Amino acid sequence: MTTTRTRSAAPPRRSALDRDTAMRLAATEYGRYLEQLRSLDAAEWTRPTDCPAWDDVRAMAGHCLGMAQFAASLKVMARQNVTATRHGGVFIDALTGLQVQENAGLSTEELLARYAEVAPRAVRGRRRRCAVMGAAPMPGTQAIGGVPERWTFGYLFATILTRDTWMHRVDTARATGRDLVLTPEHDGAIVADVVAEWAGRHGQPYALTLTGPAGGRWSSGNGPELESDAIEFCRVLSGRGHGEGLLGVEVPF
Repeated sequence: MTTTRTRSAAPPRRSALDRDTAMRLAATEYGRYLEQLRSLDAAEWTRPTDCPAWDDVRAMAGHCLGMAQFAASLKVMARQNVTATRHGGVFIDALTGLQVQENAGLSTEELLARYAEVAPRAVRGRRRRCAVMGAAPMPGTQAIGGVPERWTFGYLFATILTRDTWMHRVDTARATGRDLVLTPEHDGAIVADVVAEWAGRHGQPYALTLTGPAGGRWSSGNGPELESDAIEFCRVLSGRGHGEGLLGVEVPF
């Protein structure tokens, strides 16, 4: 049996976070990303990011606003899904491209105001979706490391949507040269969840030391010693950098 068939036949991936923890992280992350955007000057909004499909920080913010709108409203979620599906090609690319396009005409002030308004509703919507449909499998598969796998809606709403915003906050900090606000309680919890999933995905012995405010030390068995900055570790696993061996195991963001 091939790896592809094994992953496709496996039970849909669930979130490892309990709902209260997941929503606390979601609310904090929306708030930190909004604070970061509010701090940018006009030139910084035009800086290129690590996501080449989008022109700049402004386009990335349009995607993040669109994804928060997706999370806040079942009606918006359904409309975005239908439109992206009709577009064809890779679904996630079509979805994020739609979000960028729909918010491209907003002024900076309008974008910030809409993000501030929708963020609390996105948290409430994600909490409801996790409670009502969290265990249900999403339609289709997601390609991780080139291999298709299935997800539950709970994994999307409790885990992935927070990781997505978090990584784009990292992208924005790198693009603008701004300091990245990091705390063990928030960013450390996100990184620890990523490490646990990474370890489960590769299933090999390891000893991992991650440095910085979001870091820590994890190990299982008598494996190779790995050390990295915590943020760079997550960037590599997300595909934004190159990793070899166990560091080449992709984790979705």
